[in-house]
Amino acid sequence: MNGHFKEFEDEYLETMYEFFEKQPSIRVRNGDLAKSLNVSPASATEMIQRLAGKDLVDYVPYKGALLTEKGMIHGQKMKRRHRLAEVFLETISFQGNIHATACRLEHAIDDDLEVALSLLLGQPQLDPSGRDIPEASTDISLRIHSSRTQLISLECLEDGMSGTLEAMFTNALETDTMAQSGVQIGSKITRASNGYSIAGSGDAIFSSDLASKILVRISLADD
Repeated sequence: MNGHFKEFEDEYLETMYEFFEKQPSIRVRNGDLAKSLNVSPASATEMIQRLAGKDLVDYVPYKGALLTEKGMIHGQKMKRRHRLAEVFLETISFQGNIHATACRLEHAIDDDLEVALSLLLGQPQLDPSGRDIPEASTDISLRIHSSRTQLISLECLEDGMSGTLEAMFTNALETDTMAQSGVQIGSKITRASNGYSIAGSGDAIFSSDLASKILVRISLADD
């Protein structure tokens, strides 16, 4: 039950952060929060009072609530993890409800997985709907930027850059197309002005859609 209750708190703080994105200085009324979360006004009031007791929101009866600094950090973290999950699901061509699934996944993402997803996805700035992905907290950001390698899509590989293929989110036909070009996990690929050069297999051209489903690991230059 404690785990489920923690998830409820996360959902409230994440939703409060969504209101903050739209109107940063406006207090959120319990009725609006209840409507957004599809819960009763009484339930919303009870939870807001609990969160206020933990110094996560500043609550004024009949006027509404604002996130405290502590609550802002947590709400932003949950929203970031939700939108990273949506980007991940889109990357692997997930056919289900991306938003609903991301709502479940976000609670399973801890600091280590957030760092890994950020690097895996190439530190995306926008979610599939075009909304900003909140910045990482200071500790997560330091861990991300201390990495000496990064995973990016083949499509994002710049001219002259090389990377080692680590993952392909492709269907059977696309995988066969890659295999015919000598492309497989572990292949070294270099971006050229007219396509790609695959070590030991020659040159190849891939559509933008196919290239976006292929992840390569690149080395980051020293500062």
